[in-house]
Amino acid sequence: MEDLVESILDYVRADYTDYAIMINGEWGSGKTYFWNNKIRNKIESLQLNGRQYTTIYMSLYGISNLEDISKKIFIETTQLMDKNMRKYMNSTGQQAIPEYAKTGLDMANLFGVTQNGDKIDYSKFFSTDDKILCFDDLERANVDVIDILGYINNFVEHDHIKTIIICNEKELSTKLKSTNLEMKTFIATYLLDKEGDLSKTDKPMVEKIQDKIEYVFDKANDYERIKEKLIGATFEYIPEFNYIINGILIRYENNADLIRFLRENTNFIVSTFNKSGTRNLRILKHALDDFKKIYEMVNKYYPNTNYRILQTMLIFTIAISFEIKAGKITKDKFINIIDNEEYKSILVSSRVLLDNRQFYIKEFDNNYYYNFKSEYRFFKFVEIYVRTRIFDMKVFKKNMEVIINTVDTEKLPGYKRLLTEEYWKISDDQFPNIIEEVLADIKEGKIELLDTVKIFIYFTYFVKKGLIEYDIKTIRGIFFNGMNIAALKSEYCENATQEIEQIVIYEKTPEINDVLNHFHMINRALKDKMYTERAEEIFKCIPMKMEMFYERFDKECMNIPIFKYYDPYQMFQRISCASNEDIVSIKEKLLDRAEKYTKELELETKNIKQLKQVIDDYIKGKDIGIKIVMLKEFSKNLEIILEKYK
Repeated sequence: MEDLVESILDYVRADYTDYAIMINGEWGSGKTYFWNNKIRNKIESLQLNGRQYTTIYMSLYGISNLEDISKKIFIETTQLMDKNMRKYMNSTGQQAIPEYAKTGLDMANLFGVTQNGDKIDYSKFFSTDDKILCFDDLERANVDVIDILGYINNFVEHDHIKTIIICNEKELSTKLKSTNLEMKTFIATYLLDKEGDLSKTDKPMVEKIQDKIEYVFDKANDYERIKEKLIGATFEYIPEFNYIINGILIRYENNADLIRFLRENTNFIVSTFNKSGTRNLRILKHALDDFKKIYEMVNKYYPNTNYRILQTMLIFTIAISFEIKAGKITKDKFINIIDNEEYKSILVSSRVLLDNRQFYIKEFDNNYYYNFKSEYRFFKFVEIYVRTRIFDMKVFKKNMEVIINTVDTEKLPGYKRLLTEEYWKISDDQFPNIIEEVLADIKEGKIELLDTVKIFIYFTYFVKKGLIEYDIKTIRGIFFNGMNIAALKSEYCENATQEIEQIVIYEKTPEINDVLNHFHMINRALKDKMYTERAEEIFKCIPMKMEMFYERFDKECMNIPIFKYYDPYQMFQRISCASNEDIVSIKEKLLDRAEKYTKELELETKNIKQLKQVIDDYIKGKDIGIKIVMLKEFSKNLEIILEKYK
């Protein structure tokens, strides 16, 4: 970011320029914030050749004619001209009025403003080498962008005023193509008809019309031509989100509890923002403003709300704000979901019963709550508030009562209390009982492996602080045995390392390293078991259930080394029994995945090599037939794949 700032300042420092520069970035990504907080002050603090620069900022948002731009410049400068103009020009030898000054003159005449000529310092007004113009929101103006750039070119080319244009070129391109689309379509269709091309079937009608529109109304080329003449350099603005988000949070410093909570959970704010797939900081600001209201209401009416619930509310508020306000979904996607229980039932239906009728909800949950465990993940009152701007107190209280009754820490198992709330909130009377309860669950393997590791990390902290009587080696032995028992009914955890690293109380002692290594060993074994079972389920579809094989292989196996987990001899038997058409399809599919995911699939090299050898041994000396030719081609593809894996 500092390199970008310095490049812009280099442009300002240059002795002579006859071009403008452009800062290009997505809507809401903080370009204007960048100008106001990183650029403007630095420009105005520059002292070059005895000059101090003045910046004049204009947003073109909503501008409907060029005169509006002149008005904006005039209002910014407020240097009003009167009848003594000629006297000043004669005394200074000025032969022509600069374009920049014309703007002020026109506006002064328009407003009918006069001042005592003897008191106006015309030298300041005529001077253009200490002015920096900044035009923002170019793509949001209601004037033809070609006309605006031509207007700006007057300042740049004739007066050599240093000029910065801020815009979103992607939206600008869309706007250039979509302006007066109905009229363009009508004329393009008329021309195609006159030329006799309308009835031809050489290409789709939509494509013909689009091509004709681009040929006749090629505004994009006009834009590129004038841009090439006007813009000397285009800088891509890619914001430093951590810096900007920190600036956003400063707005809440007057609320000590809220700012502390937001700073503690900055990682969730950044993570959810990134998962939204947008660069729109404006939506994030609105979402945090909404959460301010939510946080204050929760603390006012339910001050002892579980900390994990508040974290989930924060994630949900930001997530649903982006989904609705970024136009990713229609607002009615969540309307019919009544509460968290129904939300979870939809997830169960989509995942267990493979019900895709609510595919969006499953994707929403997988995206925003990925690597984040929470039983309560949907808040109806938040959804209503973001969607309608109405804070429904009745729904709010109904939701919160359910949360209090179902996530009440007093009713939670001991290990969940340790994982979901600060341990110091547990009373001294309850703490020893919770420790014994947790140890009993660990011994019996009742707690999931990943939670077991997290709890052990807490236990090492408790031993260090003298909160529990057991020595760390005894605790380590109990957890080792418990993990072995839990492994019998556990599933592979894909993002274990990231989850463990989220624990605040975390110092890597030798005992923690032992437990972590033991966990990773078990987790790798569970991974092998999971993929072995998956390979068996998917490959057994060859050759009788090929449609199911293709569907599952595309969805589940393209970027994982699934061949590592299946016997090459069985694989050959299944492939050799498949139809010639399917052999070709499988061959192409394997080559395609190897090209796209070479690094991820290297682990299956050994089995691919064995499969090739089995095929080669089988076809050796066989009479030529279509099947044999197909298998030979299959073997050649495997050779190409092996080369890629090398």
